[in-house]
Amino acid sequence: MLDARFVAEHLDLVRARLTARNASWGPAVDALSELAEERRRLIGETEALAARRNAANNEMSQLAKGPDKAAFAARREELKAISESLKASEEKLKVVLAEFEERLLSIPNLPHEGAPVGSSEEDNREVRVWGKKPSFDFAPKAHYDIAGSSLDFERAGKLSGARFSVLFGDLARLERALIAFMLDVHTRQHGYTEVAVPYLVRADALRGTGQLPKFEKDLFKTGRGEADPEPLYLIPTAEVPVTNLHADEILDASVLPLRYTAFTPCFRSEAGSYGQDVRGLIRQHQFDKVELVQFVEPDKSMEALEELTGHAEMILQMLGLHYRVVELCTGDLGFSAQKTYDLEVWLPSQDKFREISSCSSFGDFQARRAQIRYRPSPKEKPRAVHTLNGSGLAVGRTLIAILEQYQNADGTVTIPAALRPFMGKDVLEFSKS
Repeated sequence: MLDARFVAEHLDLVRARLTARNASWGPAVDALSELAEERRRLIGETEALAARRNAANNEMSQLAKGPDKAAFAARREELKAISESLKASEEKLKVVLAEFEERLLSIPNLPHEGAPVGSSEEDNREVRVWGKKPSFDFAPKAHYDIAGSSLDFERAGKLSGARFSVLFGDLARLERALIAFMLDVHTRQHGYTEVAVPYLVRADALRGTGQLPKFEKDLFKTGRGEADPEPLYLIPTAEVPVTNLHADEILDASVLPLRYTAFTPCFRSEAGSYGQDVRGLIRQHQFDKVELVQFVEPDKSMEALEELTGHAEMILQMLGLHYRVVELCTGDLGFSAQKTYDLEVWLPSQDKFREISSCSSFGDFQARRAQIRYRPSPKEKPRAVHTLNGSGLAVGRTLIAILEQYQNADGTVTIPAALRPFMGKDVLEFSKS
């Protein structure tokens, strides 16, 4: 959530930065402008009444020591009237502040000053490309054709409906190997602490990271009956439970930065039609991901984003997968992000790059919503931390990239050298029946 005071005092700047995301945010800022004016008026009124009450209190103390009882009684009645007016003004201010913050929950983060200005993914900026595009002396196949009967959508549909999958044999083992490999790299080489978290969370956790209230339609919501009416939500990403590990906490500066990694399944309703993505593993209701989350001091945020992005890139490099890094323009940023790098891996069957990781800095946007603070020094007031996260990586899409970039003419798939200790073999062979 944006800082309410900053928004109230810098409405023109906020309007300009949000308009860089999308011009449609103008009316939302106009509504905030009216509330901001009422906020300013009530704050001034409340402070003036509080000053008058304090002055009247002091005068009453002096009059109480003297003989003029009539003056004392008059001042007491005046103090009573001032106190009643102050109470009414404070109540009005409380309502306005609550409405102001409620509206802020539905307003996205401000883009970082350095983010490219643009309206869609067409305006994203390519930062770098790693590796060479694989070449084949045969027509490369899509991952679902390579995997054959090891990737079963029909039986998954019988169990759960469309956009679910069942993996058999070595394909299931490859997914498990990727998870173990990614976690090992991030914990042993990059110093992340591995955490195992719940896959069901309360609404507060989703509100803290920005999925609620705006994106409720994209979530799977569960009920627990009349005995416990509070719903739980299946997590759309490990970002939600991991970031909220420190909700409502004040951290000591000495523990920062905190770095966590977690493997979880992720659940997204993915409403709508997505053309060729409806077939295969690209866009599923349930998929696996290894997530990276960091909590840092504000002045370390941009440095941490470069570091975290590099950690995700190392997985692709160790697997020998051709990819590129793009910086998202203002119009393509996620709701909570202020700056984002997408990693896009090459898929030969589509002859293009596809997103496999999104690495973002959120500034203090999530920390304000989840009340995650740190104390810079023992006598200083707590400040909001900065949060960051990124996929390290999306497991299913990494599996797709391996199948397609390492496919052979005879239908086999060469296993990247980094995964062979986890697989116990060098080549995958799939049944086509």
